[in-house]
Amino acid sequence: MSALVGWKREFISLMVEQGVLRFGDFTLKSGRRSPYFFNLGAVSTGSALARMGDGYAQAFRDQAVRCDGLFGPAYKGIPIATAMAIALARGTPAIDLPVAFNRKEKKAHGEGGQLIGAPLRGRVLIVDDVVTDGAAKLESKAMIEGAGAEPCGVLIALDRQEYLDGRRITAAQALEADHGLPVISLVNLQDVISYLDAPECPVEDRLALCETIRRYQRLYCVT
Repeated sequence: MSALVGWKREFISLMVEQGVLRFGDFTLKSGRRSPYFFNLGAVSTGSALARMGDGYAQAFRDQAVRCDGLFGPAYKGIPIATAMAIALARGTPAIDLPVAFNRKEKKAHGEGGQLIGAPLRGRVLIVDDVVTDGAAKLESKAMIEGAGAEPCGVLIALDRQEYLDGRRITAAQALEADHGLPVISLVNLQDVISYLDAPECPVEDRLALCETIRRYQRLYCVT
């Protein structure tokens, strides 16, 4: 049996159901060939968005994150931060956090500017899908600091746990070591392996997939 916490199993199941987590042969931005691919933009129904928000809210509560607001970077971070804020507000105890996000380009008409939603104040948590090389998170950090607030960390769905090219640390570890941005993930690659390894896992050819991902993990990832 898998040692996965119940809500983490539920989150990975949702990702598989929605086609967010797919298995096959994928070429990544880094040039590596990966046996799996993760695209949170595939979450596409109201009920699935609600379940996704519940997962983020559960991770937030489990880690006892302390912040004054959420920031969802355009584009994928926008529905994530929104769904998470709704889940937190409806939970027990209710946590009602302001939400902000950005435009890809500054607006020169109407209200103008690049930021939308609540004013960025105090400690702000960046909420997104994954960390690849950390560049997008540093852009968010700069926007938050430019508004006079303090970026206090990053909450993502999946930590691939892959080493950066030329370094023996992951992108998530580098964000904290180099820029003081701690990264929390709902699940990581080892959790995905545990999910596939469980007898109740419904994924076809799960054991073969599990071994393929383990080989990838030994080559490129923190174990």
